[in-house]
Amino acid sequence: MGLFSKLKDSLNKTKEAISERIEDALSMFKSIDDDLFEELEEILIMADIGVETSVEIIERLKKAAKEKHITDGGVLKEELRCILETILSEGENSLVLKGKPAVIMVIGVNGVGKTTSIGKMAHMYKEMGKKVIIAAADTFRAAAIEQLEVWADRADAEIIKQHEGSDPAAVIYDAIGAAKNRGADILLCDTAGRLHNKKNLMEELKKIYRILDKELPDSSKEVLLVLDATTGQNAVSQAKQFKEAADITGIVLTKLDGTAKGGIVFAIKNEYDIPVKFVGLGEGIDDMEEFNPVEFVNAIIEPEGEKTND
Repeated sequence: MGLFSKLKDSLNKTKEAISERIEDALSMFKSIDDDLFEELEEILIMADIGVETSVEIIERLKKAAKEKHITDGGVLKEELRCILETILSEGENSLVLKGKPAVIMVIGVNGVGKTTSIGKMAHMYKEMGKKVIIAAADTFRAAAIEQLEVWADRADAEIIKQHEGSDPAAVIYDAIGAAKNRGADILLCDTAGRLHNKKNLMEELKKIYRILDKELPDSSKEVLLVLDATTGQNAVSQAKQFKEAADITGIVLTKLDGTAKGGIVFAIKNEYDIPVKFVGLGEGIDDMEEFNPVEFVNAIIEPEGEKTND
């Protein structure tokens, strides 16, 4: 299955929640008026795009309809698709990887698929021919280190670890040394995601940042927040809380294949200006893709003239 087919397949439930309901609304309302816009706004809110973002999208759609004298439902839908595409395309969606090693720090609460995502990323970069080292700096739970070891083994990536309860910054320091000595291209750092004690998390991350900046001044540093798409608006509130605690550069959105709540991508980008950089589309080690805004929108709202019969 090609990348776009896989994405389209995974977003089927989200497509049903957005595209198919929009089609129904456009066929039900015979003219483009306030009642139709109200219905479209409700569809977006119900699809987890969030109230604030949904209202903003519909305001932009109304303005475009007025300025362009849109009277056809198909043209209006295409305009909506373009607005959604614009929201996701603003800013830097691709990962910045420079220096040797380039650093990717991964944060997120337990249970969102953080360990799995690190394993999948390690595999993806190994497949590209890059040397990857994983730092097991979530020392808060012994299980976190064990799970990461399993994924590191599957991805054929080296792991640097200490025992449960070790200083996470010390693990990062060791991993930096190993990455330098072994000529690693990518240093993937797992970290604890303890949102219930934000102050500790902030202090821990600051300490790690200091070490990374001191030891790898010329390396790029991506800080990726892992969110579970199936939790909908809860994932949006996690993005808000983590943004207050850390300098997040992007989102890894997991479990997109099992949810109709893919609309949260728009809320997170629009309200907190955090771009999605990876999406998880299944449980296999290959089921992670770099995020493509145009393909994402096309998978949930097909461009006019490209409709399929599936």
